[in-house]
Order: sequence, then C-alpha cells, then structure tokens
Amino acid sequence: MATKTAIERSDDRPGALSGFGGNAMGWWNNLTHFLTDVRAEMRKVVAPSRKEVQVTTTVVIVAVFLFGLFFFVVDWVFNIGIHQLLTKLGGLQ
Repeated sequence: MATKTAIERSDDRPGALSGFGGNAMGWWNNLTHFLTDVRAEMRKVVAPSRKEVQVTTTVVIVAVFLFGLFFFVVDWVFNIGIHQLLTKLGGLQ
C-alpha cells in the first residue's frame, strides 16, 4: 500500500498501471468538472413568461406569412418572365 507521502508527491514516473489509472482518473475528473459546469449553467437558465412566448410566436407567424408572400410574388414574376421569353423564342406554341 502506498504511503501518504508517496501519494501526495505525485511523481511523473510511469508505473505498471500509470497509463490506465491516470487516464481513467483524468477522464473521471474531466467528466465531473463538465457536469459541475453544466449544473452551474443550468441554474442561470430562465424560462420565458407566457407574454414573451405569445409575442415571439406572433412575430414568427407574421414573418412566415410575409416571406411566403414575398416568394409568391417573386415566383409569379419569374414565371411570367420565363413564359414571355419562351413564347418569343418559339418554345411555347
């Protein structure tokens, strides 16, 4: 069994299980540090109020309809332009 002084000294000399033990403990320390950070960040999260959800939902719905109308008009203009071009070139009879 290792003495307390040998454990605290933490030599960088490789041992029989240094690759396995060091890697496993490093992985475990990284995982616990990550989970501690996640927990700290989750404490900062605030759920939006009902009013905020209603306002942002309304903005999204209005934006979708405006973009839909814009793309409808652009598609209609291109459709007329392509139809006129093909008619003049003799592609459409």
